Amino acid sequence: MKNWKKNLIAAAVLLVVCAGIYMNWMYSNAQSVDNLTDTLDAEKVLSENGLILDGQDVLVNGDSNTVTDYFAAVRLSRQEARDSAVSLLQEAMAYGDGAQTTASQEQLEQIVQTALCEAQIESLIIAKGYTDCVAYMNENGISVAVASPEGGMQQADVSVIADIVITQSGFTLEQIRVVEVQ
Repeated sequence: MKNWKKNLIAAAVLLVVCAGIYMNWMYSNAQSVDNLTDTLDAEKVLSENGLILDGQDVLVNGDSNTVTDYFAAVRLSRQEARDSAVSLLQEAMAYGDGAQTTASQEQLEQIVQTALCEAQIESLIIAKGYTDCVAYMNENGISVAVASPEGGMQQADVSVIADIVITQSGFTLEQIRVVEVQ
């Protein structure tokens, strides 16, 4: 009798899980859009001048219309790439075995630590009086793109930025690249 009850409970759980998967599949198919231009006007997505976000030109023939638009577009791109990587790692953790789950957790923690370090560096550089900046970290080094101050970037500016990066990241001076965005 007990064996029959266990089988009935297992079958009920399996039925509920299958129904949930089917409902999720039906919902995601109903939400999908075949083409971006089905929901947005094609001219608002990509004009002759370049990419448009929120009605403002971000890139015009490879040049930034304003420095803040450049940094906003770069941050958005970086965040989308990170979100994609995090999603893949979470799937690997959910469906992987013990070793794969551990490796995925370590990679996820590394992504979080990198994001936090980049945010701290960016905040400290802005606190030093620079208009805006964005930092890119990887295992080999860091690149920091900084909005050009009045009069252009001087050696003292590079020293201040390098000091912040060394203090926050632990990279050596040889591993740091500072790029001026005009």
